[in-house]
Amino acid sequence: SKLFKNTGLAGGAIARYIFNPHMAIKGNLGLGRILGNTENFDNKFPEGQNVSFKRTVFDLGAQFEYNFFGYGTGNGYRGNKRLTPYILGGLGFTLAPAPAQTVFTLNFPVGGGVKYKLAERWNIGCEFTMRFTLSDKLDVTNKNGMQLNDPYGIKGSGFKNKDSYSFTTIFI
Repeated sequence: SKLFKNTGLAGGAIARYIFNPHMAIKGNLGLGRILGNTENFDNKFPEGQNVSFKRTVFDLGAQFEYNFFGYGTGNGYRGNKRLTPYILGGLGFTLAPAPAQTVFTLNFPVGGGVKYKLAERWNIGCEFTMRFTLSDKLDVTNKNGMQLNDPYGIKGSGFKNKDSYSFTTIFI
């Protein structure tokens, strides 16, 4: 319930195919850790219990990027900018190996960022994406498999009552 609470490091690789100065397709492969803790929060697990979880996730996906300004340098990019904000959306897969149960699910990344072109083939930037999954089993609380699955008795369907996670990415 709090963005950037209990953050950790992640790593990965991205590759872009640029269609034109406004549009690109990006592929990503990432490895990170998601975690959470109800300690020091007013909204507690039922019956006032403190619960925590920690899990490694692998993320593989593709996203469509739309640059708000024409992006690029050189003769083929006359009139375009070195700096542009952008939005993205796509489709991916999340793999979360056990401690309790291995989870493999689709995710739908949605986000935005800003990038700057240092040179013809060198870019730096920062983006934030939410990955909405179709699983409610990412929040494992111990190796015996206790999960924060439906703690309030709210049945989920579609995207309702499903787990999501976010990445803030700084890239070169």
